[in-house]
Amino acid sequence: MGWCGAGWSLGLALTIGSAAGAACAPEAVELRWDGGSARFTVELADTPQLRATGLMNRDHMASSAAMLFAYPAPVHAYFWMKNTVIPLDMIFADESGRVTRVHSNAIPQDLTPIDGGEAVRYVLEINGGLAHRLGLPEGAAMRSSVIAQQAAVWPCDAK
Repeated sequence: MGWCGAGWSLGLALTIGSAAGAACAPEAVELRWDGGSARFTVELADTPQLRATGLMNRDHMASSAAMLFAYPAPVHAYFWMKNTVIPLDMIFADESGRVTRVHSNAIPQDLTPIDGGEAVRYVLEINGGLAHRLGLPEGAAMRSSVIAQQAAVWPCDAK
C-alpha cells in the first residue's frame, strides 16, 4: 500500500491495448510515448478514503487493470507497500498528465517510503515489472477524463 501526502494508497494493474475507440472513457487511462502506448481499465481513487485503502490486501490484479489515484491539487507524493501483497509499478504524473517518475517493482509489505516527487497530481499503479516490459519512460503522456482538459498534454479530443 502506498501513502501519499494526504493519505494512504495501494497498487493497481494495467491493460495494454489500442488508444483508439474509447478515448477518455471514465474507466480508462491511456499512456503514449515515442515507440509505445498502453491502455488500462482503472479503478479511480479520488477521495481520502479510497486513496487510503487503495489496493491493500488484494492478492491479484489483472494485467489490463490499474488504479488511478487523483488528488484535488498537486502534492509531494510518498507511497509505501504496507498491506500490499502484490508487486506494483507506480507511475507519477503532474497536473497536465505528463509522467514525471516511474517506480518499478515496489516490494510487497515494504515500509520504505517511495518518493514520487513534488507537484504530483496523479499516480497510476500497475502490476510490478510491466512499466519496464512496456518501455514506459518518464515524459510519457497520460490521457484520462479526470485530467483537466485545458491543461492536458494529451487532451481527450486529440488523436
